[in-house]
Amino acid sequence: MTSGQQRLVVVSNRLPAALKQENGEWTVKAGAGGLVTALAPVLKNRGGVWIGWSGSSDPTLDVDSLLSDFSSKAGYDLYTVPLTKEEVDGYYFGFSNEIIWPLFHDLQTRCRFHPKYWRMYLDVNFKFAEIVARRTTPDDYIWIQDYHLMHQAFFLKSMGVKRQIGFFLHIPFPPPDIFMKLPWRWKVIQALTEFDLVGFQTMQDRRNFLECLRRLMPEAKSEGRGPVITVKVGNREFRLGAFPISIDFNQFSEMAQREEVGQMSFRIKEALRHRKIILGVDRLDYTKGIPERIRSIQTLLRRYPDLKGRVNFVQIAVPSREEVDEYKELRTEIEQLVGRVNGEFSFPGWVPVHYHYKSFPHEELVAYYSAADIALVTPLRDGMNLVAKEYCAANASGDGVLVLSEFAGAAAQMQKYAYLVNPYDMEGIAKALHRAFHWDKEERSRHMTALRDQVRTNNIYWWVDSFLRAGIAKSLDDFPEVETLKFERG
Repeated sequence: MTSGQQRLVVVSNRLPAALKQENGEWTVKAGAGGLVTALAPVLKNRGGVWIGWSGSSDPTLDVDSLLSDFSSKAGYDLYTVPLTKEEVDGYYFGFSNEIIWPLFHDLQTRCRFHPKYWRMYLDVNFKFAEIVARRTTPDDYIWIQDYHLMHQAFFLKSMGVKRQIGFFLHIPFPPPDIFMKLPWRWKVIQALTEFDLVGFQTMQDRRNFLECLRRLMPEAKSEGRGPVITVKVGNREFRLGAFPISIDFNQFSEMAQREEVGQMSFRIKEALRHRKIILGVDRLDYTKGIPERIRSIQTLLRRYPDLKGRVNFVQIAVPSREEVDEYKELRTEIEQLVGRVNGEFSFPGWVPVHYHYKSFPHEELVAYYSAADIALVTPLRDGMNLVAKEYCAANASGDGVLVLSEFAGAAAQMQKYAYLVNPYDMEGIAKALHRAFHWDKEERSRHMTALRDQVRTNNIYWWVDSFLRAGIAKSLDDFPEVETLKFERG
């Protein structure tokens, strides 16, 4: 690496590549998900580094050589943090997903506060910090992603390793009455104050954090206004900011206008006999409100019988955490609800609910977005929800309607032109859908044009730029594409 060359180093639980075993052979597939989509273009050919776990706990597997090919194609370096099965169980499935995930999504009754999870979480965070220390230089900017790694700055400092380090939380941050239920609340807050910059999705999340901080550290003082403020705790100073994450608008918009995607979209409409399409797209998770949504469709058809045979609800549920019992139970509940609604309302030639439990190729998903008249995005709680933004970007006709949960982070940006609903209010959602069904084209078009403009302006590159400007007074352009960097690093 050239001396003084500042690199952007992303650290997340998972690398942007997933190891899969097919016919006894290990292969490397590009990872899915918003974070990979967001940051891969930012690191590509800019001397970037990504540090994370490979997804495998097999100690005999030579992960580094498997990833080297992917790394050279991706245009940035990948470094793995090896984890044992026991570590994955305690830190990832345990602390991250049985404590932090439900607690931060206001679903504390689902939490399992096992002390062994906390100990393993600290052990794994220390392991990550050791790799970060070894694979980075004092010139680099370290950008830690999400709730799995809240102790990175704390451990780097405890090792005496000086780095500029920012943290972004992709999920909501809860208010004090919920956060205070965490047995290790003080230590988690303390660890977050060790970062130079802590970023949240919304101003509400930032307010929640500040209230928790003041509750636990009454000496904390904040100064400034706007998206980024400064906080002082004793002789320590750090910054808090709200940076709503987004998508690559052009990627979705251009794909929706491709001929083959247009044909796919037309075939979807044909298959449903050009009825109005209400679309739900989610990872299968209890925070997404899928059962409540299906009950809302049931309420819609009961209350507004004029819509029978004129509308189809299509729910795409992307498989997730299939080995976890709670997720198996959720899948069963959804399938039973779909069966019940279809049993109640179907007649020859029309089945109201079409349920797909599978991952769709990107083009086909965009075709569904493009075909849908209404997107029903109703998580019970969500950090942001990129589906809402993807739908708007892919709505090339410009006359779709976004019905959005007021508890999605995206509502803060999109509330003026989306139809906001309470995801627990089945009758309210039914009424919103009925109204959206009868909206005139001009009204739909005006609202969707405004939503598309909003997503186009505040896109993924704007998100990265706003975080980097707050973190190190630099923007994406300060990490220019350099084809020779690969060779200089050797």
